[in-house]
Amino acid sequence: MNHGQTLRKKIESGTARVGVLGLGYVGLPVVTAFSGAGFRTLGFDIDERVVHRVKRGESHIGDVPARAVAAVVESGLLDATADFGRLGEMDAVIICVPTPLGKTGDPDVSHILDALGHIRDGLRPGQLIVLESTTYPGTTRELLQPELEQGGLTAGKEFFLAFSPERVDPGNPVYTFTNTAKVVGGLTASCRELAAGLYERVIDEVVSVSSPEVAELTKLLENTFRAVNIGLVNEMAVIADRLGIDIGEAVEAAATKPYGFMRFTPGPGLGGHCLPIDPQYLAWKMRTLQYRTRFIELAAEVNAEMPRYVVDRVAQALNRHRLPLNGSRVLLLGVAYKPGVGDVRESPALDVIELLRRQGAEVSYHDPFVPRLAPEGGDLESQPLTAELLASSHATVVITDHPQVDYGLVLEKARIIVDTRNGLTRQPGEHQPGERGEHREPGGATLYPLSGPPRGGSAPDLEPVAGMDPGRGEAIPFDEVARRYRVSAGDQP
Repeated sequence: MNHGQTLRKKIESGTARVGVLGLGYVGLPVVTAFSGAGFRTLGFDIDERVVHRVKRGESHIGDVPARAVAAVVESGLLDATADFGRLGEMDAVIICVPTPLGKTGDPDVSHILDALGHIRDGLRPGQLIVLESTTYPGTTRELLQPELEQGGLTAGKEFFLAFSPERVDPGNPVYTFTNTAKVVGGLTASCRELAAGLYERVIDEVVSVSSPEVAELTKLLENTFRAVNIGLVNEMAVIADRLGIDIGEAVEAAATKPYGFMRFTPGPGLGGHCLPIDPQYLAWKMRTLQYRTRFIELAAEVNAEMPRYVVDRVAQALNRHRLPLNGSRVLLLGVAYKPGVGDVRESPALDVIELLRRQGAEVSYHDPFVPRLAPEGGDLESQPLTAELLASSHATVVITDHPQVDYGLVLEKARIIVDTRNGLTRQPGEHQPGERGEHREPGGATLYPLSGPPRGGSAPDLEPVAGMDPGRGEAIPFDEVARRYRVSAGDQP
């Protein structure tokens, strides 16, 4: 019996049963797409609450409409379970589990290993196993293949193995799972063809590559490119501040060039499930081969310093108005890692909050997508954005430029604004925060962009606060802060 031909017929006829292991930000869109295309699908998750929500036709992921989940559940095409013994019933199993970094910065593949243990127990001839979780080059061949072959079946003959990196972008209204090109690399030609054939049933464009290693590196290259360029523009923000220049204005001007420049914007630091983590997988892999990834390490260093730079920017703004950070009320606008979503994974807001608290600030936040937050030092709840809250806060800091925030109210009622996203530059009704536009002047506030001189009003007198900046007991000059957090190749050991 040719197991590949049998599986191919099931895929082409739409009768293959598809299992998705992990129903989070990646897995739920995948399982919903396959069931929506007519495949009988079964979602697996260790969280019983997630399983029950999916079985009820509910969505716990913002990018997946509840109506889409409900439709495929009601049709009988989608079910969910915490019984991993049922993996053997599946014709194709797609692994979508978390792959974080350990405390030492090394890859944590424990979730992949747990998934492999469950799959191996029920592995049978004719199954296709696809890993979507981000990982280092070599994982599919060096980790998955030997683990799954322990039962005596051979990859590429009795069962089929491939890697296809996830490309989920939370909150992106244009590019979704089905219209974003899918890269597929198989252990053998038959593995690649079967995996590509499966994804072609639900995705507009499938790009086949020669090996799983190429597919694994492709994912890391995509996000390392972004992380390094964000690191560059973040360092440029610190340099611009030392020169007294608003980096946002410089970026907008450079972006008018129709060739040779790609627009990246500075901000308070990297966040999310990819950019802070994916490049480190590649850096770790290369350390095992006695090679130092200098660009990756430098970019990570620059980006990791941005939350501290933001806190010093807040301290500078307060000092200009004879207010110490210690005891000041600081309001953060947005704590998610990007606009339009409630995802706080690796969000720089968490570091900003911790650093502000260490220096004695009283921190509150408003985020329409994150009702509660549990940073170090005590839980917080999102506060309603009112004129009273803005007026009573000594400083308002834009961390995430959610388009749902009333920036007109912020500009009118806030006293000191530190805008880490350079988002308050639009004319009313013309641009979303962060998009190109003319400066929109604050009302009575003094507005501090991420770099360069303040602009706007003079910040009306605020209620004094007791205490001094515990770090210095005095104002920190702009030049000293820029020098302290400027990172260059010459600073490396």
